[in-house]
Amino acid sequence: MNALQSLTWSLDGWIIVAGCLCALSAALLGNFLVLRKMSMLGDAITHAVLPGLAAAFLLSGNRSSIAMFVGAVIVGVLTALFSEWIRGFGKVDEGASMGVVFTSLFALGLVMIVQAADHVDLDPGCVLYGAIELTPLDLVRFGGLEVPRVVAVLSVVLCINIAFVALFYKELKLSSFDASLATALGFRASLIHYSLMTLVAITAVASFESVGNILVVAMFVVPPAAALMLTDRLSMVILLSSLIAIASGVLGHLSALVVPGWFGFRSTSTSGMMAVATGLLFVVAMLLGPRHGVLVKAVRRQMLSWRILAEDVLAVMFRMEEHRDHVVATEAQLGPRLMAGPFATALLLRMHQGRGNVQPIDAGYRLTKRGRTQARWLVRSHRLWEQYLVDEAGVDTDRLHAKADALEHVTDAVMGDKLNRETRDTKTDPHGSPIPPLEH
Repeated sequence: MNALQSLTWSLDGWIIVAGCLCALSAALLGNFLVLRKMSMLGDAITHAVLPGLAAAFLLSGNRSSIAMFVGAVIVGVLTALFSEWIRGFGKVDEGASMGVVFTSLFALGLVMIVQAADHVDLDPGCVLYGAIELTPLDLVRFGGLEVPRVVAVLSVVLCINIAFVALFYKELKLSSFDASLATALGFRASLIHYSLMTLVAITAVASFESVGNILVVAMFVVPPAAALMLTDRLSMVILLSSLIAIASGVLGHLSALVVPGWFGFRSTSTSGMMAVATGLLFVVAMLLGPRHGVLVKAVRRQMLSWRILAEDVLAVMFRMEEHRDHVVATEAQLGPRLMAGPFATALLLRMHQGRGNVQPIDAGYRLTKRGRTQARWLVRSHRLWEQYLVDEAGVDTDRLHAKADALEHVTDAVMGDKLNRETRDTKTDPHGSPIPPLEH
């Protein structure tokens, strides 16, 4: 808590702004990388630009930011071009082509950096981890204000990325899902592709000098992936990925100040904690996403299982009544027939009692008129499906019950009427059991 109380805008504020600008710039473009199944291109580019940095220094003889930036961007664009060329020429998948290019260029870059390091402090470690904590120390005049240089650079990059996505949203959307259709409709899908790759390279290069390779790669991939767990609409994916990216920047820095103290450490990498924060937000989206969340799906499956079992209670009681009018069914009788435990059986009977589907009689339960109507429909649907599967699909009689048992729970009135017509209004199922008529 003391660490949070000592927050200052002049130091912590600019660090958070730099992290958020980097995250947002990368996430905007990352949405389309993920959709194109090119998620690791950002990683490839941030590794492959090392020879560009080293070559710029060896040619210019100094660490001029402009020279370094241009050299890195050129190599970043060449990485995308070479990857695409190898994919097309060598007939290999996207991942293999990127692997060939970025590992080769990364290895070359390391050799060149070692050579350059004899003359200047050009540390590969700073490229990987960045130095976002030093953001407030390098100030420039920007728009009449004195701001950190990286904030000024990333602000420009973010504006360019926003303009690109806004102006070419339709083309990006179409070419990401179906490049051939985009070309057939007159869009130059290849031009859109290489424009996107160029901006990815520029964003990566502009970011990793201060925030490092780890954060850039994470923000290209994780916020879009998390957003896709929450929605399937591209416009909402872009919005949610942007919000997740911003939240990761804020939570990452605050966590870097607080979390190390929990474990007895003095500090940790702010960029690393921002990457961890976006990973944790992805886990939350993966677990709780309304459509694709693991826990949500598990809950839905469990609720469906309980609904089916609850309907089976009524159907079993109806079949028992067919053999003896107004039979009283006990929990001990129903459990084995339903293949359910005593607790589940008792709970479902209490639920049906509350809904007015069954009523307690002596030591057991009996269907009410309301419950018998529902049970009649389930048994009727089951036996109609059995007859239909024999007549139209030629299913063996020993396999009918399991298939019809699954289908009876999704049969509505329209489907039931169609089944009745298809089975020519038959009165019995393949086993000779009567098909209950509809009540009027």
